[in-house]
Amino acid sequence: MHAGFPRSLLIAVLGAVIAGCAGFSAQKTGAITGYGPNPTLPKPRPTLIPTVNIAEAKGWQKGGMPTPANGLTVNPYATGLDHPRWLHVLPNGDVLVAETNAPAKHDEGFSLRKVFMDLAMKRAGAATKSANRITLLRDTNGDGIADVRRTFAEGLNSPFGMTLSKGILYVANTDALVAFPYSNGQTRATTPPEKIVDLPAGDLNHHWTKDVIASPDGRKLYVTVGSNSNVGENGMAAEKNRAAVLEVDRSTRRTRVFASGLRNPNGLSWNPETGKLWVAVNERDEIGDDLVPDYMTSVRDGAFYGWPYSYFGQNVDERVKPQRPGLVARAVKPDYALGSHTASLGLTFSKGASLGPAYGNGAYVGQHGSWNRSVLSGYKVIFVPFRGGKPSGPPKDVLAGFVGRDGRAMGRPVGVAIDQSGALLVADDVGNVIWRVSRAVGQ
Repeated sequence: MHAGFPRSLLIAVLGAVIAGCAGFSAQKTGAITGYGPNPTLPKPRPTLIPTVNIAEAKGWQKGGMPTPANGLTVNPYATGLDHPRWLHVLPNGDVLVAETNAPAKHDEGFSLRKVFMDLAMKRAGAATKSANRITLLRDTNGDGIADVRRTFAEGLNSPFGMTLSKGILYVANTDALVAFPYSNGQTRATTPPEKIVDLPAGDLNHHWTKDVIASPDGRKLYVTVGSNSNVGENGMAAEKNRAAVLEVDRSTRRTRVFASGLRNPNGLSWNPETGKLWVAVNERDEIGDDLVPDYMTSVRDGAFYGWPYSYFGQNVDERVKPQRPGLVARAVKPDYALGSHTASLGLTFSKGASLGPAYGNGAYVGQHGSWNRSVLSGYKVIFVPFRGGKPSGPPKDVLAGFVGRDGRAMGRPVGVAIDQSGALLVADDVGNVIWRVSRAVGQ
């Protein structure tokens, strides 16, 4: 225990937090605020003790399901998985699922924030051991339910993102980008993983998830790497090649920072109208319920998006010392806010989807749900309409009802993908289910 923090005070604080958590069960998700290209940003309200309000993980009762929007229907595509987080649909329609969680933690020392984060993760059902596995699912009769399940690869290290390019399946482990040869229809990796490049990890690996996507021509690979802190409190030396989208040259295996200042980037997707790369980003905590909005944005080569010195453009975060005014002056404002603390992780554009005219052109976002907000936010899948390559209106709920009236979470949505039939697949890591959202008959 840290010598400068009295044990009696720690016990008192934890007791208050635990008691407070017990009282959160009656709270419901909040109204839509902090969305759009120009969200309202209130004054920051820094707190010594983080607000901790997370929907306690409960799991689905038999027959329980989330609620689809009018005109849509939902069914379980696969159940009984082990913390499914991310999805990739192969050309023949097979679905790869990363069953994964954070790597084993090393001793990071004592901090109040760590205590509260650990408490929140346990409450959210995110403290389970990682299966370190990629599972292949196949629907052989077209009924929207996977009837074949195979272990495609195992013994990985907290795998997350996956992408197929030029006959190679790339997987982003927490510490390395690895590759497997793949031929159409195969159900299991036939070789051990080949390491392509190391990725930032180590004993301190605060945001462990890494996503990967290949360029359309297959020459480049893009990998997300989250920050090693909330706002740089572990020192900027710990942030080398982090809070960034990295570009990996496939032929030379050289890595460079493509875009930076992105606190915790996750879902990557190519905008089909413009060909630009987009990413969903989780922003910083502990300065208020409505700061800072998570967002999705196009990412430009060489662009800086503010973290940790500023947020949503050039709004300075006074907690960060020393400041970098020259760097803040060129911070790019993100394209579209996704609500504060919603933990927007999954992102995929609607190309190939067939959920109806209301969902014809836009992006689906999996919002895992808040922990640092007094009123819950997120815990749903939304659709953001696009026109001319840019967001063009308010979000629409596509799949909700993940939190019950008792304030406990039956599920939490993460990765999203479009299957071969045009339905939307959603990975639910608390429910241990892959949900399939499709257009209702007659709609």
